Amino acid sequence: MKKRRQDEHSYILLKKIVGVVGICAVFALCGLGAYGITTLFYSYMGYHLNDLVKVLIHSVLNCLLFIGVGIIISFFTMSRHRGRFQPLIDALRRIAMGDFRVNLDIKLANEWGELVDGINHVAEQLNEMEKLRQEFISNVSHEIQSPLTSISGFARALHNERLRPEERIRYLEIIESESKRLSKISDNLLKLTALEGIQHDLERKRYRLDTQLRALILASEPQWMAKEIEMDIDLEKVEIVADEDMLSQVWTNLLGNSIKFTEAGGKISVKLKTVNGEVLVKITDTGIGISKENQERIFERFFKADPSRNRTNSGSGLGLAIVKKIIDLHHATIVVESEEGKGTTFTITFIQTA
Repeated sequence: MKKRRQDEHSYILLKKIVGVVGICAVFALCGLGAYGITTLFYSYMGYHLNDLVKVLIHSVLNCLLFIGVGIIISFFTMSRHRGRFQPLIDALRRIAMGDFRVNLDIKLANEWGELVDGINHVAEQLNEMEKLRQEFISNVSHEIQSPLTSISGFARALHNERLRPEERIRYLEIIESESKRLSKISDNLLKLTALEGIQHDLERKRYRLDTQLRALILASEPQWMAKEIEMDIDLEKVEIVADEDMLSQVWTNLLGNSIKFTEAGGKISVKLKTVNGEVLVKITDTGIGISKENQERIFERFFKADPSRNRTNSGSGLGLAIVKKIIDLHHATIVVESEEGKGTTFTITFIQTA
């Protein structure tokens, strides 16, 4: 690749040199032509002009001849140049119309070099983005359709006047549950969209991370107490510079998942410590775990490690995608270690700043 680029630069430089030499040669020939024409004209007409006027007339005629020759040359070469540019123009038109399946011939790369490589790269990236967009729309439609179908079905069933009161209450609870699920999908989509637009405008401040974690664990006490889950808390006193509200979303999502997928009587461990200038947060549970093949995909949008989960444990598949985006915005890392049936550990690492 490097050799090819060197050859391209050498070829371009040579073309420029030849072009400059050619222009100078044409200009010189036009000068000789202008001199010959004026000399014959003066001899034929018998004019005897002073040197200044001769120089001015010769210069003007020289420029007119040079322009005329240039027009003639461009007229004959225009169609050839248009033919050389046409594949590039056609490719750009296809991209502008939304057809990203563009792959310019390698032969053109020999002539246009990095321009062809650039167009092919742009088309490839846009094609990948289009695939992601279509997949995203498909996933959103699927996730929204599921609760809507339940709501519609059970609402229709409520029209049956012969329903027993307990059945009517159960149907209403399902409708309420699915409505909340639909609302959560909408909220998470809005959060993820907002996060995608954030670059460097995080509202960073220094605060006690251990205090934040302890407060969120206490806030979720009704959930883990209801399942009689043992909480093992070991929080070192640590200050961190970060966006407190965003990281609150991270800990809420991770703790919520641990509680959701840990069976009654299980255990959840939350540890915070500093190691070699880094802040480590480890959240470990004794839940259902994640298979090896799914661990690489759990941060993808709408991905669910276990599609067969019941309605109570099902989610939108957006929680961990939001977590990953927030962690990336803080230039931190998140690693998952898990084994099916034995539990999961999420380790978040921040570089400690002074």
